[in-house]
Amino acid sequence: MSDEHVIEFLNPEGWKQASGYSNGVLAPAGARLLCVAGQIAWDADQQLVGRGDFVAQFRQALENVAAVVRAAGGAPEHVIEVTIYVTDKRAYLADLRALGAAWRAVLGKHFPAMALVEVAGLLEDGAQVEIQARAALP
Repeated sequence: MSDEHVIEFLNPEGWKQASGYSNGVLAPAGARLLCVAGQIAWDADQQLVGRGDFVAQFRQALENVAAVVRAAGGAPEHVIEVTIYVTDKRAYLADLRALGAAWRAVLGKHFPAMALVEVAGLLEDGAQVEIQARAALP
């Protein structure tokens, strides 16, 4: 990737470095913006994967995000923003090590701008996590 197509990760001067996400991500000029709809732990047949298993659902939702990015001609390192919706933040916090391993398996050591939001429920019965993303494609 040439310098003009490099995503820039930002952290304001004097701030402690963020862990597992970036405080800001600047897309390069001329990048195409891809908006990825909220992805739950569906397989290709829209069957819920990992019913009752938060980590399995998280990983499948991430894999679905990566699949959409690839379908647009991008790669996981082009993801610039992720919003994770969870039905139980305690389930998220209880297994951070396994969630981190799932993240690295799907997206590598690429940490975009990120937000985690606890919600009362998701549209699909049994879904515990939904991940929405944006990517800047060269």
